[in-house]
Amino acid sequence: MTDINRWLLPDGLEEALPDAARRLEDLRRRVLDQFDTWGYDLVMPPLAEYLESLLTGAGHALDLQTFKLTDQLTGRMMGVRADLTPQVARIDAHRLRVQGPNRLCYVGSTLRTRADEWSGSRSPLQAGAELFGHDGIDSDLEIIRLMLATLLICGAERPSMDLGHVGIYRALARDAGLDAAQEQDFFDQLQRKSVPEIEQTLAAWQASGMDPAACARLRALVDLNGDAGVLDEARRALAGAPGELAEALDHLQAVVARLEACEPELDLHLDLAELRGYAYHTGLVFAAFVPGSGQAIARGGRYNDIGRVFGRARAATGFSTDLRAFVRRRGGEPARQTVRAPAAGDAALEATIADLRARGMRVVRDLDGEDNESSAGARLEQHAGEWTVVEH
Repeated sequence: MTDINRWLLPDGLEEALPDAARRLEDLRRRVLDQFDTWGYDLVMPPLAEYLESLLTGAGHALDLQTFKLTDQLTGRMMGVRADLTPQVARIDAHRLRVQGPNRLCYVGSTLRTRADEWSGSRSPLQAGAELFGHDGIDSDLEIIRLMLATLLICGAERPSMDLGHVGIYRALARDAGLDAAQEQDFFDQLQRKSVPEIEQTLAAWQASGMDPAACARLRALVDLNGDAGVLDEARRALAGAPGELAEALDHLQAVVARLEACEPELDLHLDLAELRGYAYHTGLVFAAFVPGSGQAIARGGRYNDIGRVFGRARAATGFSTDLRAFVRRRGGEPARQTVRAPAAGDAALEATIADLRARGMRVVRDLDGEDNESSAGARLEQHAGEWTVVEH
């Protein structure tokens, strides 16, 4: 191995050099300030946990994304978090035990065995917010609007949004009598929008005795996408389905009406076969997109009962995004001005430097033996007994 190769980072893992690190930290602070103004309290879960905690409940879907290691103190298996959401749910249910709604937020590094689809990173800086303890349209709308406000801070000014509801597919799968394997296989086909494969599967199921009407409703899902009018089309195409499906459509219609009233400029798209996070979501699901990217830049949804395994079943909804990806997309920014200051001086010099730094200016002291003049854009100089900033 050469000296050059020895320092290569693994694919999908990255470091932030000074300019990017400063922009990333600035974005992190602004996002956290935004969360705070909405009433969300910051939590900081640990980087690693025992697997039985980390992969419990919602965490099961993250098993393949989780790096695993042995705790040298106990011999037990641990995992490095691939997603903070299950950890935050544990904190709400087991540690805080708040009665009623609880708003929590976070920003933290994650590590994944495979790269994120949008950012291409295996180490996203995940930022998100979760609202626990309320099951209804108000909390769904609050999380969606907070996501949109956060994306605006991140530089995504006019995102579009996909909206769906996993309860629709779950109701149709139960109505058709699908077993777990059939439900998963058909789910995979829906995500690929593989119409020939879907029709072949349904034809085989119908030939084996499945209700033709149930098969027809499953087939209709792949085409039920578009603007708000698709909900009326869905009521016709899915007529005869169980009552919980009608409840899901009613919920979607109410959310759309509220969004159209409070976010009239939002480009909203409905897709009843949109099932991101199907393994742990229980209701409304949503994802935000920007032009030129086929992958979601933020996503979220409802995942009720997440805290049951930690002793308290709690309604929950939330969203997350990767801050690193926004910094990477936005590119560089003008360098901050640096003021050079002498290495030594009187008390007045020290007071002037302290004042400049308190006002947010970048002050660098000269070092003996170095060419301090070559990098000077502005300098602190003494004139008539006063230390002032002089441009060069």
